[in-house]
Amino acid sequence: MYPKVKSCLDRVLALLGLLVLAPLGLLVALAIVLDSKGPVFFVQDRLTRDGKVFRMYKFRSMRIDAEQQGTGLFNYVNDERVTRVGRLLRITSVDESPQLINVLKGEMALVGPRPPVWYELGDFATLNEDYKKRFTVLPGITGLAQVSGRNELPWHEKVQFDNTYVDLLKNKGWILDLKIIFKTFVHIFETKAVYEQNTGETDEKVIARAHSDYLASKEKDNGNDNG
Repeated sequence: MYPKVKSCLDRVLALLGLLVLAPLGLLVALAIVLDSKGPVFFVQDRLTRDGKVFRMYKFRSMRIDAEQQGTGLFNYVNDERVTRVGRLLRITSVDESPQLINVLKGEMALVGPRPPVWYELGDFATLNEDYKKRFTVLPGITGLAQVSGRNELPWHEKVQFDNTYVDLLKNKGWILDLKIIFKTFVHIFETKAVYEQNTGETDEKVIARAHSDYLASKEKDNGNDNG
């Protein structure tokens, strides 16, 4: 029953949020058009529940075709691909607000694991069970990992927080979501961990290292269990 209630509440709040933020959205759209060439929205294929692909919306904060330039998928401090308006949008997280449309369409939730780019983790069918667990619920605009460290966390820790959220959701339900939403606003005002840590590695190396860190953490956990 709760997943249906959560979905209904999310859509109602998303609709209210879109109505309230409409004037701000118009100003942001105008600022983006005046600041740099390209569309107002950035649309990207992401993974949702059960590994399905959907198109996620954001206000464009980078130059056109930024994924094919510089550090690819990853965005770091002083990234030259980020536009002047985009820097402000990212610091305030306003660039994420169009995802309320995805929530209204039933593709996302207000709270849940953040959806990765569709090719970021490789073939979904071959993912280990821990990685797949976070895809048993709809992805969110914010989540437990985002209020527990955001981009300061390595990937395997983000997965652990996401899986913890999946487990807690069964018992705590909407109360858990409210706490995460409240903490999200606190983090927005603190403007913490907006950018990822630059290691100078390519997309492929960063993703491979994330998998390696995950395997190392599992081996450590198994060692503690057997000790």
